[in-house]
Amino acid sequence: MTDQSPARAWHVAQFKPNSAAIARRNLERQRFDIFLPMVETTRRQSGKFVTRSAPLFPGYLFVREHEKSARLGAVNGTQGITRLVALAGRPTPVPDAMIEALRARCDTQDQLQPLPDYAAGDEVTLATGPFADFVATVEKVDAEKRVWLLLDFMGRETRIKATSDALI
Repeated sequence: MTDQSPARAWHVAQFKPNSAAIARRNLERQRFDIFLPMVETTRRQSGKFVTRSAPLFPGYLFVREHEKSARLGAVNGTQGITRLVALAGRPTPVPDAMIEALRARCDTQDQLQPLPDYAAGDEVTLATGPFADFVATVEKVDAEKRVWLLLDFMGRETRIKATSDALI
């Protein structure tokens, strides 16, 4: 169960360029809960390919008040932070479901894990939507990573489309 009271909701903070580590360290010192999902990126640098970990949302991290942390307003005065993202002057909360879905795809160091590759004939379970908990067979995976499934529904084989993250 998650606590979605305004004080315990997740919010988005913008950090200064190349200041993710500084912002994270200073927010943690103030006892805020921090979530900074990272993804592996590969770039060509000086004729070589270099793989590095970079924020999934460049320039932004998620922050939430902890029972013993400073108030949310203190985020704006934190070294490494530009501002707390707000609409009409009020910090805008992020839905807990979005944070939980992102955390489910991350390891213990908040590193985003790739979605599994599916092949024709694999049996999968649908995790979301009207067919949640139904077992289906992968028919094919197209170029946009959409998965076409064959689902036994009411005695007939029905073809449906899903994204990889909707499958278990």
